[in-house]
Amino acid sequence: MADGDGLGEAAIAAASPASAPGLSLSLGWRERLRAGLAGTGASLWFVAGLGLLYALRVPLRLCENLAAVTVFLNSLTPKFYVALTGTSSLISGLIFIFEWWYFHKHGTSFIEQVSVSHLRPLMGGTESSISEPGSPSNNRESETSRQNLSECKVWRNPLNLFRGAEYRRYTWVTGKEPLTYYDMNLSAQDHQTFFTCDTDFLRPSDTVMQKAWRERNPPARIKAAYQALELNNDCATAYVLLAEEEATTIVDAERLFKQALKAGETIYRRSQQCQHQSPQHEAQLRRDTNVLVYIKRRLAMCARKLGRIREAVKIMRDLMKEFPPLTMLNIHENLLESLLELQAYADVQAVLAKYDDISLPKSAAICYTAALLKTRTVSDKFSPETASRRGLSTAEINAVEAIHRAVEFNPHVPKYLLEMKSLILPPEHILKRGDSEAIAYAFFHLQHWKRIEGALHLLQCTWEGTFRMIPYPLEKGHLFYPYPSCTETADRELLPYLVCFYFKHDTRLWKFSAFLMSLLFAFHHVSVYPKKEIPFFIHFTAGLCSSTAMIAFLTHQFPEIMGVFAKAWC
Repeated sequence: MADGDGLGEAAIAAASPASAPGLSLSLGWRERLRAGLAGTGASLWFVAGLGLLYALRVPLRLCENLAAVTVFLNSLTPKFYVALTGTSSLISGLIFIFEWWYFHKHGTSFIEQVSVSHLRPLMGGTESSISEPGSPSNNRESETSRQNLSECKVWRNPLNLFRGAEYRRYTWVTGKEPLTYYDMNLSAQDHQTFFTCDTDFLRPSDTVMQKAWRERNPPARIKAAYQALELNNDCATAYVLLAEEEATTIVDAERLFKQALKAGETIYRRSQQCQHQSPQHEAQLRRDTNVLVYIKRRLAMCARKLGRIREAVKIMRDLMKEFPPLTMLNIHENLLESLLELQAYADVQAVLAKYDDISLPKSAAICYTAALLKTRTVSDKFSPETASRRGLSTAEINAVEAIHRAVEFNPHVPKYLLEMKSLILPPEHILKRGDSEAIAYAFFHLQHWKRIEGALHLLQCTWEGTFRMIPYPLEKGHLFYPYPSCTETADRELLPYLVCFYFKHDTRLWKFSAFLMSLLFAFHHVSVYPKKEIPFFIHFTAGLCSSTAMIAFLTHQFPEIMGVFAKAWC
């Protein structure tokens, strides 16, 4: 293959225009002419415009018209200038508010985006260079894009809350919706992938549930689940849906999941006996396995939330032994959190020894738990003053390096652990190395860091030192790949940016009021890394608004003085 590629490249080189001297000269002359015209085009148009004005100055009576304009401006009263500058200040203020809102929501300037995408082509702007399809630079760009796509994969949150017992209760109490439509749509796709298969038409209850998972309206899904139970009282997925969405407490959810477990085990044993009969039966077994694993995992999480932590640990360990291929579900992260709650640090280290491997994908839970264990050995006696005098010990160096490793993987987590940013309910899906993963980790693990004396103090003293080792995180990392540039966009889809207020009155006035309140009160500001500078147009509109408002105020308060300035300027 290498020889063939070399021959192909040689043939292309032989057939290229560079092999014909006359043709290469003609193309070079045309390219130079085009570049010269493009560089001097703006100057030529400006000079031509000035020449045209000078030639038409007599027919157009420019001098008389200019004198008439000057007389008109001198006759204007200060009230006109107050109205003019006040209106300008109002318009520029509205533009400034919109630009600020758009920058915080999308991470870019609206005016700049419109200028680049629409005005630049009209003005003749082109790309500076176009790389060949087989060039090394193009290969590097394609490799980077593939890496970013893999880095920006959205994962199911291993510790996601219960939609009915936790998310919906939060909505009932606060009137705010903690989940975005994008996040809930991903969950619907997960449910259809895990809980449905091609043989659902063989069982009427499964056919009803297949439609239920596609429903967008929660009451319609719950109604369909009850219909499936009427057709088959042992429909495990119907109990799962009711436990997730209808149960208003963890106790009710656990009761329904136990019913689902009883039905799921019966169906799973039946599928095991028929798995070799046809490919359809194998698909049905995979579906029933996913249902059973999901039910046991949620039962373990119910036990963890109700304080029966050892029972939760036992269920998780048995689940990992019984179904070892399902490591992509990240059940070990649930186990790590439960073991940290038991303060079983030796068991936590044993889990990390198995899953904190170079061949396995990393996560904030893995990296920060490893840093917490190393911090635990030195944090109670750590002092910045003492360390600056005598230097760091070997254990302290290991702890600091572990913190730097964790911060490089996800730089958003320390802000939540140190309570520099407020927490919100974690989403049902997370983006590794993103703000959504940081929220999900800190929401459950902040208490474990607080329990260890001095751990947060050591983190506060050392975490910012990571950024000195990676001055250009988007281009080159230290221990991991460069930080993906797509995390901000994905996190803005996963995390609620604005408050969603809900009112019982279905009128236009109430809806408009809810919209205004959503714009005024931000739910969550997405953490961006590396931090972006405020765009030029935000500074420009802010300065324009302030200056015109000041001129309007001075003109209103001191009309005579400002009138003198206006006449002198005219």
